Order: sequence, then C-alpha cells, then structure tokens
Amino acid sequence: MPVFSIRLFFFLLQALLQPVEPVVPEPSQPVRVTRPSVDSLAVQQLVSLVDSFQAGPAVRYGTVALSVRRVSDGQELVNYNARQSLPSASTLKLITTATALSVLGPNYSYKTTLEYDGTIQDSVLTGNVYIRGSGDPSLGSWRFPGYYDLPGLLTYWSAQIKGAGIREIRGRIVGDASLYTDLTTPDTWPYGDLGNYYGASLSALNINENRYRVFFRPGKSVGASATYLRTDPMLPFLSLRNSVTTDEAGTGDQVTILGAPFQTQQWLTGKVPLGHEFSVKGALPDPAYFAAYALQQQLLNDHMTVSDEPLSAGGGLPVALPSTGKRTLIYEHKSPPLTDLITQTNFQSINLYAEALLRTTALTLNKSTRTTDASISQLVEYWRNKGVDLQGFRIKDGSGLSTVGALTASNMTGILSSVGREPLFPAFLETIPVVGQAGTVRNLAKGTIAAGKIRAKSGSIEGVRAYAGYFITTRGERMSFCIQVNRFTPGQNRRVTAGIEKVFVGLIKLS
Repeated sequence: MPVFSIRLFFFLLQALLQPVEPVVPEPSQPVRVTRPSVDSLAVQQLVSLVDSFQAGPAVRYGTVALSVRRVSDGQELVNYNARQSLPSASTLKLITTATALSVLGPNYSYKTTLEYDGTIQDSVLTGNVYIRGSGDPSLGSWRFPGYYDLPGLLTYWSAQIKGAGIREIRGRIVGDASLYTDLTTPDTWPYGDLGNYYGASLSALNINENRYRVFFRPGKSVGASATYLRTDPMLPFLSLRNSVTTDEAGTGDQVTILGAPFQTQQWLTGKVPLGHEFSVKGALPDPAYFAAYALQQQLLNDHMTVSDEPLSAGGGLPVALPSTGKRTLIYEHKSPPLTDLITQTNFQSINLYAEALLRTTALTLNKSTRTTDASISQLVEYWRNKGVDLQGFRIKDGSGLSTVGALTASNMTGILSSVGREPLFPAFLETIPVVGQAGTVRNLAKGTIAAGKIRAKSGSIEGVRAYAGYFITTRGERMSFCIQVNRFTPGQNRRVTAGIEKVFVGLIKLS
C-alpha cells in the first residue's frame, strides 16, 4: 500500500474515534420551556393557541407574552415572549399589595390623629387643631361597613373636639400631610389623568379617596352645551371652567377633567349623554386642605367658631406647620386592617390605595425613604433579596397607571411564585378576584371551564391588556401566570378579550 494511503487511513481512523461536541442551537423567540410534571401535549396546545393569537388580526403588530410558573419550586413551565419588558397596567397592584402584606402583616392599620396645641381655658382653645395623616387611603371612604364615611367621620371628629372641652378655636384647623415632603404624584403619569378620580394624587392625609363628583345638566339636543350644576362635596375654593357638550343618549361618561395637584383651576372637557342629570368623578387637588376645610365647616354647623382660615402643609407645599407648642392627642382613628385594604385595591383596582401601600411599605423597610423612586428601589431590593430575577423590571409607580413603566411576564410570575411559598399566601390569595365571578374579571370567560377556577388581577391602559394571578392544574399543582397583550390593533377589543379567554381555557387544560 502506498505511504500516503496508509497515512490517510490512520488519519480517517483517528478522526472517527474523536468525540464529537454536540451542537446546541441558539434559542429563538418566543422561548418555550416544559417540565415533565405538566403534560407536554397540553403545553404544546397552549403555545400553539398563543401563536395563533399573536398572528391574528388583533395583535399581529403588537406582542403577546405569557409566563406560567410552578409555585412549589418557582420553575417556569411556559415562556412565550416572557423576557420582554412590557407595560403591566394594573396587574402591578398584585406586586405592590403582596409586598405590603409580606412587610406590614395582615393586621396592620393606618392611624390618623386629631391633636391640638396651645391652651384651653373656659372652652376656648388658643391654638390650632391638627388632622395628622399617616397615608391612610381609606379615611372617610364609603367602602367599609362599620367604619365612617365622610359625613360620619366629620360628625364624629366634631364630637371628639367638643368632648375635649373646646367650643371655640382661636387659631386654625390644619391638615397635616407633612409625613411626605415630596410631590407624591409619579412624574410619568399622563397629564390628562391627573384631574380624574383614577389619577388622584396621594397625600399623607387622604380623605374621601381624594375624589369629588361634578354634576351636569345635559343640553336638549346633541351638540348643545351641558350646564355645570354643582360638586359633591361642595368645593367653593375650586374654580371649574366648563366646555362639556351633549352626546347621544346612552354614550356614557366621556368627560375629562384637566387639572394637577394643588391647582385650584380645573377644566371640564368632553361629553355627557343626552337625558337626565349626569355626574363624573374628579380628583381633589389638595386632600389635606379639603380635610381641614370640611372639618371647619362641620364645626361651624355644630355652633363652634374658628377664627382663622384652614391650612394644609406637606406633600411638597412650601408651607411651614404653625405651632404654639407640644400637641395633645384628642382622638386616634384606625383604618380597616390591611387585608381589607388590599382586597379593595385588587378587586376594584384603586390606584390611590396602591400608591399609598407602596409608600407605606417602603417607609417601613427604610425610614429614610422620601420619594416614589426611592420607594420603588426598596420594593426591588426586597424581592431581589428573596432570589427573584428582576431583569427587565422597570416600574415607575405602585399602581401601573404610568404608561412607561414596564416589567416582564417572568418578573411577575417569579414574584407571585415566591409569594405562593410564604405563610401569608392564603390571606393574599383571598384578595385576588375570581375569573367569571368577582371584581374587574367578573365578566371574563363566563360559560367556560376557566370561570371560577382562576384568580386574576386585570390591567388595562391605552393599547394594553394584562392579567396575572394563580390557578391549579388537574394534578393539583398551583401555578402562577401572567399574560400581557401590548399594542393591540385599535378597535379589536372584542378579539383581544376572546383571545385571552381562550388562553385561560388553555391554562385550565394543563394537567
């Protein structure tokens, strides 16, 4: 055999005997991960369903993201675009409320106090009466049986002041919101939201959920001007400019109130429906001032006198608190327990409550926390210390009203799964609405196998629909999930809803 043939033979033999390194393909988006404990066919069917949703006319120019994670060990079982940072909308409230419950405990209550300084002689207080806030978002709310709504609260406060031996006040009623020294409104909230009830700014002294109602009399025909009638409660210090017109009957609330924190001039724009008297809800520009004003009016109605005008301080206002010495406690008002506040936050999706819980939780974790951004940093550090992967987590508030805040579906399920392994989880689970039965998801997936079997918080802002929560597979494993639909096609709301409902049914079919 020629020499070159022998060499070629041994070269080929050596090559055949060399171990071959396996070729690992680069993962493509979306990434899908399955685990043996969940039927792979059901997972494939779920992913195929999401593929069809993504390719359909409702979302083909946007993004669908889905994460499903086993609670027991945190393993992600389905990952479809789940590493993309997308707007959370109000599903963020689940993270805010879970953090509050974990840090503050289920029985935590806010405390609001009535105090006075100066001296009392012959039923005359020479000094001031203070309403000191601690950030309670439920003060004066009508939502909690057994607690005071606004009229009942003011009546009770007046009685407490009389009970302290005071019949005349030579001084002021002061709304003390000094716990927060910054302008608490997140700077990424849209201006068009700030004057409306859902954009009400947080105060250390909230009252009546920082909202009021504006009443209109519609015109007699479509296009005619609507007449501004009154506000409830009465707000004589607020100046309202009205350009609202009349639309077809049954068209609902199309009014936008343009205003901003501490701004006493607000604009009423948009349309109200033809027909009877119609009301819309606005945001109090300075809740602490309204609390002081409302109490002073109640005292006057109860035949007491107050010499000076009401005053508010705190929340970024450059107003120093007046003082004539040490304060004396008159009355301490406690809020409902935290679990009740969280239930309302998640069932009714109240932005004010979520912002209050974010700030209170952060202050408990670190007493030097003074801003919304610093509060968010405290929340992020809390979950990172628990081992949750927060890459892509870029939230801007506690409620999800911000249009630029974002997180990934995996961020959400990572936190929810971590919560699911904590002793307080059963209490937290009860604060989340049931699909097809309660809260903002009561009309979702009705008549399907998903109704009654998924607990979920909804989220909706312009071009965004999102849901997150928990369900249990037919094998009895609890799962956390998050679905985000971002930048869906305008006018495709029904198709988006139908697509989400199909995903919910697919979740229940996992076994």
